[in-house]
Amino acid sequence: MDDNGKSPARPDPWQQLRNLTPARIALGRAGTSLPTAAQLDFQYAHAQARDAVHLRFDLAGLAAGCGQSLALHSAAPDRHTYLQRPDLGRRLNEASVAQLRDYAKAQPEGVDLALVVADGLSALAVHRHAQPMLQRIEALAKDEGWSVAPICLVEQGRVAVADQVAELLGARMVVILIGERPGLSSPDSLGLYFTYAPRVGLNDASRNCISNVRLEGLSYAMATHKLGYLMREAWRRQLSGVNLKDEAQIPVLEGTGEVRPGNFLV
Repeated sequence: MDDNGKSPARPDPWQQLRNLTPARIALGRAGTSLPTAAQLDFQYAHAQARDAVHLRFDLAGLAAGCGQSLALHSAAPDRHTYLQRPDLGRRLNEASVAQLRDYAKAQPEGVDLALVVADGLSALAVHRHAQPMLQRIEALAKDEGWSVAPICLVEQGRVAVADQVAELLGARMVVILIGERPGLSSPDSLGLYFTYAPRVGLNDASRNCISNVRLEGLSYAMATHKLGYLMREAWRRQLSGVNLKDEAQIPVLEGTGEVRPGNFLV
């Protein structure tokens, strides 16, 4: 403080911009290094991301809040193998395949929709956001009159495992909710991948993705709105992926009647 009680520090012109984004901008410096506070914040965010990747999938906790569900496992026997062998996470182990075949025998007519939940690269995202999204997707399916299989909970799963699950169940559509790769500002980002006519061997061009579903990102209501549009159009046109564009009318403010056409980023 000077003699007039004022701080000699100059106002930081970057502070207003920093308040608008979680990105690490204008961190300052201490000599040739980052300030201690910025360095500690980075290390904390990195630790959160690592913890999210290695967090154990809480199958029992999810099953308790999902109603009827099936506990499955990919061909990756443990987390270490899962991280080194992405291919094993894309298919089920033999016990899970047999379990789904047994279920399908009792439902020879198949189902309209299969819902899959997999830990992916962030079980934290699934623990925080899967149940609220499942409730909304199940309500959407009920409104449309679509039959839904028991929710399939896949440990050590990757996106493509949903195609095998849906094929074994005879599902016409599948949605997988999966933890996305953690970032340094988003360790709990949930991804939704939707496929029409799923089968083993499809690639990402056959899927539609809705990403960054979390409280600080894309809201549950907005994600459901976008997914609902894609599913209804896929059901009508019998396709998904690159041939199905997101042209949903997006509410400007959730809870209002005001909408505007097209992608909300345009």
